[in-house]
Amino acid sequence: MHSTDLEIAKASFERAVTFLRGGDPETAEQVCRKGLDEVPNDPNLLCLLGASLLQQDKPGRAEGPLSKAVQMYPGFSKGHEGLAEVYILQGKLQAALECLQTASRLEPDSSSIKLKLGKVLSGLGRSDDASAEFEASFKLTPFREDLVRGLQQQRMGNLKEAERTYRSVLVQDPNDVDALRLLAGLAMRAKQWGDAEVLLNKALRLAPDFFQGWMDLGLAHQEQDQIPEAQKALEKAMALKPDLPNAYTAYGTVCAMSGDHVKALEFFEQAVSKHSGNAGALAGLGHVLKTIGRQEDAIQAYRQCAEHNPGHGEAYWSLANLKTFRFSNEEVRGMEEQIANPDLGAEPKANFLFALGKAYEDWGDYDRGFNYYKEGNETRRQLENYDPVNTLDSHDNVIRVFSHEFFEAHQGAGASDDSAILIVGLPRSGSTLLEQILASHSQVEGTHELPELSRTARSTRKLSEKKAIYPDSVLGLTDETFAQLGREYLERASRHRDMAKPRFTDKLPNNFVHLGFLHAILPNAKVIDAVRHPLDSCVGSYKQLFARGQPFTYDLYEIGEFYLEYRRVMDHWDSVLPGKVLKIQYEDVVGDLENQVTRILNHCDLGLEASCLNFHETERAVKTASSEQVRQPIYSTSVQSWRRFEKHLDPLIEVLEPLLVELPADWQPEKLRKRSN
Repeated sequence: MHSTDLEIAKASFERAVTFLRGGDPETAEQVCRKGLDEVPNDPNLLCLLGASLLQQDKPGRAEGPLSKAVQMYPGFSKGHEGLAEVYILQGKLQAALECLQTASRLEPDSSSIKLKLGKVLSGLGRSDDASAEFEASFKLTPFREDLVRGLQQQRMGNLKEAERTYRSVLVQDPNDVDALRLLAGLAMRAKQWGDAEVLLNKALRLAPDFFQGWMDLGLAHQEQDQIPEAQKALEKAMALKPDLPNAYTAYGTVCAMSGDHVKALEFFEQAVSKHSGNAGALAGLGHVLKTIGRQEDAIQAYRQCAEHNPGHGEAYWSLANLKTFRFSNEEVRGMEEQIANPDLGAEPKANFLFALGKAYEDWGDYDRGFNYYKEGNETRRQLENYDPVNTLDSHDNVIRVFSHEFFEAHQGAGASDDSAILIVGLPRSGSTLLEQILASHSQVEGTHELPELSRTARSTRKLSEKKAIYPDSVLGLTDETFAQLGREYLERASRHRDMAKPRFTDKLPNNFVHLGFLHAILPNAKVIDAVRHPLDSCVGSYKQLFARGQPFTYDLYEIGEFYLEYRRVMDHWDSVLPGKVLKIQYEDVVGDLENQVTRILNHCDLGLEASCLNFHETERAVKTASSEQVRQPIYSTSVQSWRRFEKHLDPLIEVLEPLLVELPADWQPEKLRKRSN
């Protein structure tokens, strides 16, 4: 090769590497091809072209240049290593092994080759040989001791020190896959999903056969509601390890999250077929079966999960969370044995305790049931991060920004669309019942608890000239911008709809704090506030172990204070937006269904249909804890059910007293009635 050819090849190579490291494999491919037009047989460009195509998920096309590099330069280890990556992505592990063994002979001190060898040998079931290669890889890793120190810091809870350690490694070697992976793990733990996504993408560009990286990337996308991206990442993981249930379970979870229950069922069943006792797959299968109304099949899945995994508390709480399910004596004894285990983790213990609380409540032993609920709440509260002062400050800011003056200044702003019907309130206050009534109407599509309004609200920060945080970020926005935000919310919500009906429900209880923003962007959207007796509402939440969110529900004082905050914010909306919100009292719906249904439909500009009165006959997926209850005719057994635990509720009654004394005497706690007399 002439010196001019060498210069061309080197320049093309360096330029392509810059694009590849910058996350632009398409341009890197173009640069490589242009360089190969000038220097057709350069081994570095051939291998880099293969790497560029691999990053674009084109292993079939990458095989050509890498095979050529190996044939022309059999002593070039990078060619064999790159070709092995092609075979790995195609599931040809034996062929990949042969390439890597050749590469290892040519470059015996390469930690990346030995790491790949370990992964391939593991995939072939040769665990002892795999362990030896992994150990050899770690010994060759320059920063192994630093990473081990970072892991020790992480295990001891010194997360900031661990982060500094991992970052120091990346300063010295920006392409250290282990440091990228560990730093991404810290970001995920802190719920900084965007940061985790960036780190994982870089790690996966360097190590595309990194199974757990694809799994973590799928979760990062899922947490950001990036459904197609999450599915693509998990498809990569499934291709790498098709015999493991993990990626199938995660894929089923993403499908269920997006409302595709048929596909979710398919993937959970595939996961179970690969491992009949896998806890995550069986629990996920049960959740989907419950959501689509196949209760007996859901019970079977949960029981199968518990049978194979007796310490998996989620299976037992899932049974309790069906609300209509009753535990046997043997099942209760089994749960009590589990919570006596000193090695049981806090999360599964909380699940068992809540399930036991429900079991004893169903048996009429309310004191013992409450004691289990109390211990379950105390256990779960330790795992939550909730600051009542932040809640107060946040609500103060919303009330300050969305004032009388704000709405006068923006009268007529927003998009004119009237398709959205929001149902707000607090959890366990009857919102699912109201949603089921509305979703039984021929013109209304019932979705579920959509996170889109708050996401749209937070997105206003990028529109703010001063990059202010919401709600201050809406100040200074134009009426046309509010209209655009209204259309953006509807577009986001459309991903959860099949669009067969002109109206839809959005039933996220905590949207109550965003009603001012809603009116600014969609002034014709309808809002219904699901209200229940304060003590029934709060006690209902106290007895509920939420999968995520609602961190204020695990302490009686905190839940009482939050209820007062909720009422304060709703009173503000009634003041600045009179008539915007229809208040529907759960007890009134139970006592006079027809009149309350008429009020709801009139408020939403919908005609009365008999199907709304026969809501329990409507077949649809229901995700919330009330899924089985709304599949029954109206019943009154939940009215004033707080009285079962009245003697245990003094902290809650004390906080709510300003509201409770305004209620009719027969709705008040005994201690307040005696005091007033």
